[in-house]
Amino acid sequence: MSNVVALIGRPNTGKSTLFNRLVKARQAIVDSVAGVTRDRNYGLSEWNGVPFSVIDTGGYVSDSSDIYEEEIQKQVQLAIEEADVILFLVDGREGLTSMDEDIAALLRPCRKPVFLVVNKIDSSANYADQMEFYALGVSVLYPISAITGSGTGDLLDEVVKHCTPDIETEIPDDLPKLTFIGRPNVGKSSIINMLLGKDRNIVTPLAGTTRDSIYSHYKGFGYEFYLVDTAGLRKKRKVEEDVEFYSVMRTVRAVENSDVCIVMCDAANGFEAQDLNVLSLAQRNKKGIVLVVNKWDLIAKESNTHLAFEKNIRERIAPNNDIPVLFTSVLRKQRILNVLESAMQVYTNLGRRIPTSELNETLKPVIDDNPPPIVKDKVVRIKYITQLPTPTPAFVFFCNLPQYIREDYRRFLENKIRKCWDFKGVPVEVFFRKK
Repeated sequence: MSNVVALIGRPNTGKSTLFNRLVKARQAIVDSVAGVTRDRNYGLSEWNGVPFSVIDTGGYVSDSSDIYEEEIQKQVQLAIEEADVILFLVDGREGLTSMDEDIAALLRPCRKPVFLVVNKIDSSANYADQMEFYALGVSVLYPISAITGSGTGDLLDEVVKHCTPDIETEIPDDLPKLTFIGRPNVGKSSIINMLLGKDRNIVTPLAGTTRDSIYSHYKGFGYEFYLVDTAGLRKKRKVEEDVEFYSVMRTVRAVENSDVCIVMCDAANGFEAQDLNVLSLAQRNKKGIVLVVNKWDLIAKESNTHLAFEKNIRERIAPNNDIPVLFTSVLRKQRILNVLESAMQVYTNLGRRIPTSELNETLKPVIDDNPPPIVKDKVVRIKYITQLPTPTPAFVFFCNLPQYIREDYRRFLENKIRKCWDFKGVPVEVFFRKK
């Protein structure tokens, strides 16, 4: 996408704060702890009628042995390559540092517009603090306060001069959103990188690498949708950092905004209680679900190993057994595209609408052969069935005494609906109303 503005700088200079201000949303996590942002985070902004994309990056640290810092450097380099305009943020309160000089040296060979933005110039009392940054060899500085917005207007006036005003950058809201959720380190970022064919998200052996919810546009093999990477969900008692708490909240929000949740678990650890909790999160939000057992290459296999593993999972998630279960290995690129195919089929099932005439012709004979049980000498007679115009499949059965319908009979009708029509992987609700 053209008209891309990248925010570059060392840790804790206010890149994520400026990013949130530009996209007018609290999309990136902001914390006083350095190193919160790791992956590239994308958002849309607009100034004076000129739309552009904004990339938030992790803090750049040179000559670091930390595994996160090494991966963040790669992400920063990719952001520089993608960008049309670069905003180099420095901290006006702390002054010029050796890391700022290293980043300036990194950007000098870049043949793209680079703006030196001195952040945290909050008042006239520290306005003169920007002067020492002229030592980096620039002729113009842009003092701003990302928190209050002071100075950002003058900066954006110059930025949009390098953007194409008539380019279309609108992102269709009607595209499906496939959200990958699961415990930390089950391979969510790895499978998205594999599907995109590039290192869009940071991957390390350490749990908890991903913190923001990262949206990536995907178009290929006849599909077009968003792939959403999320932070791993751990048990509440293990969440100690404030940053991790906000990451979990971002994940919950991503689930709420998704269409299909791809729940991933680690084959080596088995389907644990926390995996069931993650699955329940998607179910409570009435989302389509695909269950992916990753790292299947680590399992010693016999002839029926996957059947036994799947049987164990279905016993754990009962009575919600109508969920696709796939076994993958991202490392060996096994059955990765099957995940997309299954997720898109579930998305199709979410929007399935059954004509009222077909519902009644199919289900009335079933109900006549298997009428509701008599409760307290009350005979329930179901007269009419229709599907409600809801985002997820929901059916209403009109009858004379809906209060006497038992739960086991409601489950019986739901199973019959699933048997007659393809609602695999999606929630189906059954209601009873007085005729």
